[in-house]
Amino acid sequence: METSIKVKDKKSFIHWFLGNFQLKKRESVWILNYLMNHEQVLSNVHFVLEARFCPRAMIISTHCSKEIAFRFYKKHIVTTDADKSFHDIRLHNKEPIYIQLNFKNSNQSVEYMKVLEDNPFIPDDYFLSKRDKKQVDNWLNYTLYEFRKQKIVEKINMALDERNESLFNEYASRLNKLETMYKNKYN
Repeated sequence: METSIKVKDKKSFIHWFLGNFQLKKRESVWILNYLMNHEQVLSNVHFVLEARFCPRAMIISTHCSKEIAFRFYKKHIVTTDADKSFHDIRLHNKEPIYIQLNFKNSNQSVEYMKVLEDNPFIPDDYFLSKRDKKQVDNWLNYTLYEFRKQKIVEKINMALDERNESLFNEYASRLNKLETMYKNKYN
């Protein structure tokens, strides 16, 4: 993943973050300080939302957050042991690591937004609610209904042009059934 966030900007953010928030786990401070002081590693750090979807990720929370204090993900393994994650960061310092920071009003923090990147691992439908999915389903059903209706109306018009009463009656009956079915199912 290529990033447009500069290492110096990440370093400035971590410095600001550590100066303004108290972390729930002191090992988190050590990890962030390590990252801040090792530019090679910091170049592979990506601040994201919903880090749990990433192949190698860390979630760090402050005291002002209700979220879990610390969690490290590597493929399908999850741990709350900050020491193990620290060793993994040091041993695999050229691999990307995705970090989610949980702190009060993080969504309003200009400093955080400056270093926040899109998470490429979030499923496409993750942010869709059940209501959204239902609206999309209703819209697709309505669109399909309108398409079928239009095709039948075209056939009715063709039957009228040809003065074919039996085809007209057949298509008019199909249109009637389609409209009745749609009204019964969706209204």
